[in-house]
Amino acid sequence: MTSNEQADRTGRLSVQHRVADGVRVVSLTGEIDHTTKDVVRDALQSQQETSRVVADLARVTFLDSSGINVLIYVNQHLSDLGGWLRVAAATPAVNRVIELVGIDAVIPCHPTVEEALDS
Repeated sequence: MTSNEQADRTGRLSVQHRVADGVRVVSLTGEIDHTTKDVVRDALQSQQETSRVVADLARVTFLDSSGINVLIYVNQHLSDLGGWLRVAAATPAVNRVIELVGIDAVIPCHPTVEEALDS
């Protein structure tokens, strides 16, 4: 596993990147809403290492429709590049939103980052 950590901070959100087995893992901490959506989009769709991305939501405390729209957009963008997006480790509150809007039917969601990497 290669570690390539970079932290970006914008108000209520921080982002860390690492590469594991050729997959970029983007760990998000804080709130994903209309004020942070652009940071999330840029972090997830960055093609620095690979177009295969796991979004680690273990430390995301809030996700609104802006965040949902970003996940859908990035999923399509990465798919167009021949890659993919997987969501991992969503907190119960965030997972509830994901299930309510049906994102889990479009984007593979996994209980842990390890399971997302192995699938």
